[in-house]
Amino acid sequence: MHLCRLYFAVAASGFRRYATYRVATAAGVFTNTVFGFILAYTFIALWHERPQLGGYDQAQALTFVWTGQALLATAALMGGGFQEEFHERVRTGDVAIDLYRPLDLQLWWLASDLGRAGFHLLGRGIAPLVAGALVFDLALPRSPLVWLLFLVSVLLGVVVSFAVRYLFALSGFWLLDSTGAIALSTLLSVFFSGMLMPLNVFPGGFGELARTLPWAAMLQVPADVLLGARQGAQVATGLGFQACWALVLLGAGRLLQAVATRKVVVQGG
Repeated sequence: MHLCRLYFAVAASGFRRYATYRVATAAGVFTNTVFGFILAYTFIALWHERPQLGGYDQAQALTFVWTGQALLATAALMGGGFQEEFHERVRTGDVAIDLYRPLDLQLWWLASDLGRAGFHLLGRGIAPLVAGALVFDLALPRSPLVWLLFLVSVLLGVVVSFAVRYLFALSGFWLLDSTGAIALSTLLSVFFSGMLMPLNVFPGGFGELARTLPWAAMLQVPADVLLGARQGAQVATGLGFQACWALVLLGAGRLLQAVATRKVVVQGG
């Protein structure tokens, strides 16, 4: 119980930390909204030629666009969050201090990232979605249960996003500069999460592969839950898909962290 309170305090601290960047938040809302309009009109032109592309009608496709803008910062689809700070602490050796804390290193950063994600969902996620709903005909659900399941899916998506970014961030223990690894993580996230184009649009075996990769859990699954592309048992399957990837990737991060920790101990004496 004591540890739970500590992790909750870390998450709350992460929320408050990002809440202080009001100008950056306003700029982010503006950028997400503008980019959302650009994508929305692109999708309208595309769906005008292919009305049921990817199994979505135009309203569902536009809902996907604005859901992506709502989750762009929340799930750190373009990177960010703890990675840069973690990389700097590894580079300077300050991570050794972190290892002396009475909290697990991975769970510490996860709690902090959940606080960051919570703020971005409220501070940068709602406004673009509302702007899109005011201008376009979106397929937003009326059922509170669907919204609740969507929030559960978003939470799982954020955990998967953290787990992927944490694995890439741990490369800093072996690389002199992990900037390239972080950039690769961002590139993979942007493409395979569905941020540029729903993964259902991808044809054949490549599309099937893309939908089984962990990045699909960050946006594709939450968006499908919200716009009704998943219903009934399909919702449970989607949430299970996210939960499985979260457990697998967090476990992999834990193993890699143990190896990295031994490296710190060996080098530091």
